[in-house]
Amino acid sequence: MKFVNIGFGNLVNSDRIITIVSPDSAPIKRTIQDAKERSVLIDATQGRKTRAVIITDSDHVVLTFLQPETIAGRLEGTEDASGGNEDG
Repeated sequence: MKFVNIGFGNLVNSDRIITIVSPDSAPIKRTIQDAKERSVLIDATQGRKTRAVIITDSDHVVLTFLQPETIAGRLEGTEDASGGNEDG
């Protein structure tokens, strides 16, 4: 089992991630609202602007302030796993 840092020391099991998307499109906004209503939304933004939405195979939706490219880089191991400067 491998975890990826999604900011502020929050970790997600990388084996469970289906997709990482930007929150700007209407379908993703509906997905977020639906997850909130079903109580499967996890907000890991710490009050910051949502920049990426992670959807897992368990149908959980995770919001993070990191860019999708940053998370993808961490999944591939090309960025510092400790979080670097973007963790705030």
